[in-house]
Amino acid sequence: MTKIIRIGMDTSKYIFVLHGIDEDERPVLRKKLSRKQVVEFFAKLPPTVIGMEACGASQYWARELSRLGHEVKLMAPQLVKPYVARNKNDWRDAEALCEAMSRRTMRFVPVKTAEQQAALMLMGIRDGLIARRTQLTNTIRGHAAEYGLIAPRGLDRIEPLLAQIAQNETLPALARELFVVLGREYAKLESELEAIEAKVMAWHRGDATGRRLATIPAVGPIIATALVMKTPDPRAFPSGRHFAAWVGLTPKDHSTGGKTRLGKITRAGDEDLRRLLVIGATAVIRQARGGRGQHPRWLLALIARKPPKLAAVALANKVARIAWKLMVTGESYDAARSNAATAVAA
Repeated sequence: MTKIIRIGMDTSKYIFVLHGIDEDERPVLRKKLSRKQVVEFFAKLPPTVIGMEACGASQYWARELSRLGHEVKLMAPQLVKPYVARNKNDWRDAEALCEAMSRRTMRFVPVKTAEQQAALMLMGIRDGLIARRTQLTNTIRGHAAEYGLIAPRGLDRIEPLLAQIAQNETLPALARELFVVLGREYAKLESELEAIEAKVMAWHRGDATGRRLATIPAVGPIIATALVMKTPDPRAFPSGRHFAAWVGLTPKDHSTGGKTRLGKITRAGDEDLRRLLVIGATAVIRQARGGRGQHPRWLLALIARKPPKLAAVALANKVARIAWKLMVTGESYDAARSNAATAVAA
């Protein structure tokens, strides 16, 4: 029987298309499977290498196929696209996956365990609850403003605003009843969010790497937890610069004829992780501009000559590189060492 060395599998909800090649790089497998047939087919197949796009449900299928003895490689869709021939279809997508996974320069997405996936789910639910709370508070403020009732900015002003509305007898009875509905929903969201954040903090306290990362300036428990959850294999990146580039905190490079042109940051990689790093860096920049706390000289010099947002992105880039170093080496953050290294570099 011909030995299959690689299989590209194009996935969907119900239909799975396979393209496999032998040791001579000749196509020897072109097959379409239903969802129920996937595990049965690969259980009978000798161990081989399977390539898939890192998309919805790919982590599940990677774990299931790995249990059967196969090696699964996940690839970002944008890295597979150049290998797709004209007139895209499922068969050519599977062929492109088979070709892309053979490239020496291809970068692969680590396969997460079920526990790591659950941790990511925890962060995702937290972000969703925060977004819903923001939407609900804006709704409450918007409706209240139509009756001339306003409140200063801040979440701590919502409950006093709802209490003020409840005591205002000049409002129509229907409006007061609807504000009560919004108030109950807001209280429920707050309760659910407190429970989720308690779980996040418990996860953070039980993770040694996260506790070390939280000592970095601009990194707190939430950012440290996100770094650990979203980077299950930091050694997949050759250096901290590659990690920062993956997060999307490096400038776009468009160079030709020996002329280098750098643009805005690429915004590649994980959007949530990049957003958290920039938010943390922005908080540090705000403290430094207000003269609060002790900050390294290079950061103060950067703030003096660059706009605050640009300085925040630069600081986020540096924090990402420091975090990668700590995750790989297992060391703890040393502020004195970091400042001394920065002074020598300057």
